[in-house]
Amino acid sequence: MEDSRIVELYWRRDESAIAETQRKYGGFCYTVARNILSDRQDAEECVSDTWLRAWNAMPPQRPRLLRPWLGKVVRNLAINRWEKNRAQKRYSGVELLLDELADAIPSPQTLEKHMEAEELGALISAWLRGLDSDDRTLFLRRYWNGESLKELARLLGESPGRLAQRTYRLRMALKAELERNGVSL
Repeated sequence: MEDSRIVELYWRRDESAIAETQRKYGGFCYTVARNILSDRQDAEECVSDTWLRAWNAMPPQRPRLLRPWLGKVVRNLAINRWEKNRAQKRYSGVELLLDELADAIPSPQTLEKHMEAEELGALISAWLRGLDSDDRTLFLRRYWNGESLKELARLLGESPGRLAQRTYRLRMALKAELERNGVSL
């Protein structure tokens, strides 16, 4: 079913909207949550919470692109769950990704001295738009969706070592771009 029809189901308060969303985007949302949480049960709960959020948000919201909208919702829910449980040391997936990005993106305390978070987001978005589509896709799948290098290597037909080198070069390019724009790390 087309996304616009699914959104229309939400607007009509038709409960089949949830089933259609689950059918079309359940696997995607589960993968995003699982990559962040590394726990099957917590990932499944985040996906269920995503459907509830969608039901409660539409209307008044009318997402033009449903997949990225759902991806953002499930990602935020998973990160919130991860932060809540972090003290229990239950998850390692996000910590690894954050450690990899630590050299390229400034800490929130440093960032407040130089620019607002929206400005940083605009710089990163502009940098991403300047990448070729393969590098942009790799960067987003690794650092937004949280996909493992092993899984990406399998999907892209490259070795994990080669992808590790590419992601390192991309992080260093991002770091250089941010520094060029006055963001101190």
